Amino acid sequence: MIIEAINKRKSWLAFSERNIEPEKLEAIFEAARLAPSSMNIQPWRFVYANHNEPEFQLILDTLAEGNKRWARDAATLVLSIAQTEYMHNDKLYKNAYAWHDTGMANILLMVQAAELGIESHPMGGFDHLKASQNFNLPKEYESVLTIALGYRGDENSLPEDSLKRQNAPRKRKPIEEVAFKRSIK
Repeated sequence: MIIEAINKRKSWLAFSERNIEPEKLEAIFEAARLAPSSMNIQPWRFVYANHNEPEFQLILDTLAEGNKRWARDAATLVLSIAQTEYMHNDKLYKNAYAWHDTGMANILLMVQAAELGIESHPMGGFDHLKASQNFNLPKEYESVLTIALGYRGDENSLPEDSLKRQNAPRKRKPIEEVAFKRSIK
């Protein structure tokens, strides 16, 4: 059941040096590619780099210092990007759902990673402008978040505050607080 993969996914902090196999990366991005989107625009784009590639540093350099401390050990960093404008019938439109739709692609990416035994950690703590500059993004594209991917590493290699955060129980609101059934009278 898919709920098992969803339950496996947690924002992990300790990554091993092991690279992600190309076929697994392909499956991860294939899951994201299949996400639903408003008007089937499919506004998501992903720039990714493996640890040993120069572009990895370009993504890493955009991260907030607190995220750099542990994300530098990830096997792969992914910059998630949304196309915020689109053409339809020769007219330019603002895509009000671009970030939402890209978010759906992001979660499918992370759930597929979890199903393959690969950890993920989405990060909003990064410099969006620097990301746009580092990758020369056209004006109709906005960086949404960065995702660290990799296999689990030794938690004891983390700084004390990160280790505490890593081992904290996963907190979610009870279902009664998020799902309601209402009758129409």
